[in-house]
Amino acid sequence: MENSKIISIEGLKKTFSTTGGKFTALNGINLEFGKGEFTGVVGPSGSGKTTLLNIIGSLDSPSEGKAIVLGKSIGELNVKQSAMLRRSQLGFIFQSYNLLPVYTVFENVEFPLLLLNMNDGQRKKMVLDSLEWLGLTDKIKSMPSQLSGGECQRVAIARAMVKKPEIVLADEPTANLDAANSHHILKSMVQLNKEFNTTFIFATHDDKVIGYLHRKISLVDGKVAKDEITNN
Repeated sequence: MENSKIISIEGLKKTFSTTGGKFTALNGINLEFGKGEFTGVVGPSGSGKTTLLNIIGSLDSPSEGKAIVLGKSIGELNVKQSAMLRRSQLGFIFQSYNLLPVYTVFENVEFPLLLLNMNDGQRKKMVLDSLEWLGLTDKIKSMPSQLSGGECQRVAIARAMVKKPEIVLADEPTANLDAANSHHILKSMVQLNKEFNTTFIFATHDDKVIGYLHRKISLVDGKVAKDEITNN
């Protein structure tokens, strides 16, 4: 696994305005992530996990400090530049799957590729490859309503991986799954991490996910309480 740094976070703060004043979600975060990591940001609800992932994924921007992702400073990107970074180099997996209900499995996985400049043949091959990686070739024409929770999450992973992104950000990806499906999903992600050297960063408090992590970053009240390499 390579150790080249692809994410650098320095003095990161994020505050939100509330009816009672201001809430500090992240308070002086300093972190680095290398190519090919399989890392989790763990902690209780409200600790800042999702906020950190959203900033790394250019869905939000810092209030103070810097987040440099693949050489780009998130706080300095305009809307178009942020969208281009997400479109070309980042993949997202959410706990609620976020599949488009009126699209087939094939169409859901193809959707991110429609935003990129490639022909029909290229798109079809990439979608079929992605579905094959996740064992979903027999579900190509199925609608999300016809799938189990585990199958929906596998489709969501196929959609995240279809463009072979540098980084995949997974926010509580097993929250709606039973233990058997959770382990199946996590083993799939471990394999994809090894095969493509994709960097995976999870936000989670699920012990099942934590058991697969190679690095665990614990957040408490918006600060890094512990950053440790695991034996997994």
